[in-house]
Amino acid sequence: MIPMSKQVTIYSTPACHFCQATKDFFKTHNIEYTDYNVAEDIEKRQEMQQKSGQMAVPVIVIGGDVMVGYDEEQLREKLSV
Repeated sequence: MIPMSKQVTIYSTPACHFCQATKDFFKTHNIEYTDYNVAEDIEKRQEMQQKSGQMAVPVIVIGGDVMVGYDEEQLREKLSV
């Protein structure tokens, strides 16, 4: 299990291929995460924009680190998998 300092959040949309790839990665590695659908949740969309400075998805927050886009190598490094 990921320590609280490495809490994982993804801001995603249902139609986003890279969002689904990120969630599949999390499931494969038994990583618990919180998923916010920014296509429907305006408050979370605004929160995502404040954190990332843009509208691109997925936005992944691991601990305090913000990543934009699916980068498996970077995910492995940040999550130690």
